[in-house]
Amino acid sequence: MIAVAGDDPLMVVDGSGIVVQWSRQAEALLGRGADEVLGRSITPWLTRATAVTDQQAEPIRNEVALYDASGHVVAKDLRVRPLPRQDGSLVWGLFQAPADGAPAPDGNTVVLEALFTRVPVGLYFLDMGLHIAAANVAAQTMCGGTLERILGRRLTDAYEFSPPGEVEAMLRAVLDSGAPSPRRVVYVSPRDRHGAILGVAAVLVAAGDRERALASLRVWGSVRERVGQTLDVLATCRDLVEALVPGFADAAVVEVVDAVVRGEEPPLAPLDQGVPLRRVAFRHGDVEQQVQAHPVDDVRALPFPTPYAQTLADLKPRVVPLGPDTPWLAADPLRARAIRASGVRALLVMPLTLYGTVIGLISLYRTEHAGAFDEKDVALAKEVADYTALCINDARHYTREHTIATTIQRHLLPPWRPSDPTLETATLLVPGSQGAGGWVDIFALPNARTALVVGEVAGQGIHTATTMGQLRTAIHTLAALDVDPDELLARLNDTATRLASERAALPTGDPLRHQPLTASCAYAVYDPIARTCTIARADHPPPVITHPDGTTEIFDHPSGPPLGSTEGPPFAATTVGVTEGSILALHTVSLLPSCPSGRPGKVDSLREVLGDRPERPVQEICDDALYRLHGDNRPTDTILLLARTRAIPADEVAVWHLDHHPSAAGTARTRAREQLATWGVDDETAYATEVIVSELVTNAVRYGSPPVRLRIIKHRVLTCEVQDTGALAPRLRHARTVDEGGRGLFICAQLAQTWGVRYTSDGKTVWTEQPLPLQPGRSG
Repeated sequence: MIAVAGDDPLMVVDGSGIVVQWSRQAEALLGRGADEVLGRSITPWLTRATAVTDQQAEPIRNEVALYDASGHVVAKDLRVRPLPRQDGSLVWGLFQAPADGAPAPDGNTVVLEALFTRVPVGLYFLDMGLHIAAANVAAQTMCGGTLERILGRRLTDAYEFSPPGEVEAMLRAVLDSGAPSPRRVVYVSPRDRHGAILGVAAVLVAAGDRERALASLRVWGSVRERVGQTLDVLATCRDLVEALVPGFADAAVVEVVDAVVRGEEPPLAPLDQGVPLRRVAFRHGDVEQQVQAHPVDDVRALPFPTPYAQTLADLKPRVVPLGPDTPWLAADPLRARAIRASGVRALLVMPLTLYGTVIGLISLYRTEHAGAFDEKDVALAKEVADYTALCINDARHYTREHTIATTIQRHLLPPWRPSDPTLETATLLVPGSQGAGGWVDIFALPNARTALVVGEVAGQGIHTATTMGQLRTAIHTLAALDVDPDELLARLNDTATRLASERAALPTGDPLRHQPLTASCAYAVYDPIARTCTIARADHPPPVITHPDGTTEIFDHPSGPPLGSTEGPPFAATTVGVTEGSILALHTVSLLPSCPSGRPGKVDSLREVLGDRPERPVQEICDDALYRLHGDNRPTDTILLLARTRAIPADEVAVWHLDHHPSAAGTARTRAREQLATWGVDDETAYATEVIVSELVTNAVRYGSPPVRLRIIKHRVLTCEVQDTGALAPRLRHARTVDEGGRGLFICAQLAQTWGVRYTSDGKTVWTEQPLPLQPGRSG
């Protein structure tokens, strides 16, 4: 480290112009980190620098301007000051000028000596007659002789300018005006302490070095502008070859370890010879010469021995001349054919590495016209490769997380299920590029009803997918309690709010803490006996109903706030009659085509698809909606659920109204036995059903209020329902040995597969479900 007194320098360079210290302020100004510049020459940023010296004025001001990759000034009026090292040597610090314009605190002699002995550009002081009065060491090297050779001569005589008269006029204009010239050479007129002009200071840079430095900056600027703008490995590599060809190379190939393309961890160096690489990007500056050894997206291991395999073995870049007799071409005949056909004469192979792992390989080619690669080209290619490796790794992390999230989402979603006799269903779920939180669900409810659910959690990644799974599980749990849709969403919102508060309580450094938890959901219940659909929504698009005649309507009703909200209107449920053969459509906003403004389009396009030949199978309609509505890749999941309604045949439902009298239990047993015999139910199931019916009716008469109704449904399962208008909730009790009562619900629970209570505005319904044995000739 360098000991510096006072204010800290922007950067520090040694006597050769090599950067040995780099500040955060310099990183912000030039957009380059310390790891990118330490150990490298500062010359590219000083090629258009301005220096001012005054041998008489006190104190001396050394002013240097820094330029970025685009040639724009990012810092001016910088001061050069010598800094002593502990070993007695000197390095040179670049400081920003004080805000009040005060001069640099160091003396003029040391600084002047530094400028005239250390600065690697030609520095001249011209007197009032425009004769060379002083010149630094670099200027002597540029003129190819000693200082005596140029002292006293005009600058236009010491060097061959074209045209010399124009340069002479420019120098005279600077001397007369005292203002710098923005033209080919940068000049400033030094003044004494009284403001009188003393001469002209000039900085000359060899045209070849300047042009090369500017070309390197342009290449680097193009890479920084193009590469890393997307979290896609393939797109990142394509952007890289676009940035390098033709500015830096005539052809470029990028090959990446195949596992990295899939988002997996890159292998440790050195790379085994059998590890396959995927060719992800190729570009040739001459379209007519675009001959490839392998097509893009080809996967294969690199042949051995070749410079490509050797570079990935020892991670050292290689500059290789190419010719018809190059020996290693025999090991890779396909590349040899492409190299000869393309006319390339030089190869630069650069590994893509990061943290001791191997990501891939960059192969750069030049024709004879472009010349060979040199050490400066290798240094620039190394910087480009390091930057690209970081970008690829960021994209790999995103790909990996997105893959895991979609995998979690896929496993959390229900498996495909055949359509129910009361509903013909079809679903569509297209994962979005930034989402993995959408879900669609269809599951059976008691009393032959079916639940239809479409939901979406905002966000992306693993946490979004797991939150989706938590909300889906909560819906199933709440649905088992047989609550109405609006009540279900209200309790689901409580769950989402609790999950959101857990996020907010995470440590400050956890990025999940700053991601709000919001979700939308539509929950519908179809009753095939009543032929109704009851739906409640939480910030979700309204469903569309298509009638058998092809007409459509939007099932628009008040929607509640998004899940996870603590404020907003209460959730509301709406029930509508549904004609048999109608199609219910639940969807997400991303299904609708976008407007030119980028906002989702109107639902009219979906209604048009649904109304087109609605008698088709719903899966065909579902696919048609995807083909006609879904355009480019959408950021969020695209979901569509279609359900064509059917009614339960009348002969599969039996209903009796019973007297509110103790004799009602006997009547119920008789009616149930006769109906089960008509349905052909086996004796064991029929006996169990008679006991269940007797106990439920007895409880309704004893503890409920009239009227009492018994309903038996033979559908997926055998359902027994007893309804009364009493509000008293039944409770399952474990009666003691000496108790004469209290065993009714306990007996029903033992005989039935499941049981429950559903409350309505006019009372309650106690129900049980029993499995139906398979009938001969029927499958499960």
